[in-house]
Amino acid sequence: MKKVFPQDHPAKRLSRKVIDILSALVLIITITTLFFVTNLTYKQDNQAVTVGSFAIYKGSENKPVAAMMFNVYEGSDIVMEILSILRKYSVKATFFIGGIWAENNIETLRAVKESGQEIGCHGYLHKDHSKLSLEQNKEEIAKTNRLIYDSIGYTVTLFAPPSGAFGDNTENACRALGQKMILWTKDTIDWRDSDPTLLTKRATKNISNGDLILMHPKAQTVTALPTIIEAYLAQNISLTTVSEVIA
Repeated sequence: MKKVFPQDHPAKRLSRKVIDILSALVLIITITTLFFVTNLTYKQDNQAVTVGSFAIYKGSENKPVAAMMFNVYEGSDIVMEILSILRKYSVKATFFIGGIWAENNIETLRAVKESGQEIGCHGYLHKDHSKLSLEQNKEEIAKTNRLIYDSIGYTVTLFAPPSGAFGDNTENACRALGQKMILWTKDTIDWRDSDPTLLTKRATKNISNGDLILMHPKAQTVTALPTIIEAYLAQNISLTTVSEVIA
């Protein structure tokens, strides 16, 4: 007797249908994922941050403002020169202070406050915060903030990790201490390079709203600073504090 085997064509048609359905699902998931990632990148407060990161790299793109940031572990005399330039142009900046520097330069720190500038924390000993425990991160930040408050009565709410190094413990320490973690949009690399023209180019390339410009108290920075300020003002972008830029 001749055996009759069931035809396989319906099964093939079913497989194609399943493939079509799966392809449609993949497309939907991809579109949804892209939408979700975009919302993570551009939060409702318009702070541009790295996806999945607590750190802030740029301020609001909807306001014509930018911020110059000075990380301070040296150069008390140069800090005073910077304050003079800021006063000349009627602009503000944010000074992230190293605790060990502050201990020996209270009068300069007080001058920063009295000139109306913003003060943030840059850790106590310029450690690599990505390698510190949660408690070590907290101590580096809290010790500096206590010192600043006890010295000049200023309450710090911003933390800039030394060398931009941070990890989960750093983020959790900032959350626990009520600190916003600040990185940068533009890095002048003035601690390494001494050419003011090069520093100016790095600070002013593709000027845009919300820029956070990183600098240090160096002689070459003082030379470049007026040109950097004038470049932003020429674009009708006000230079103010980090807190105002990221608000």
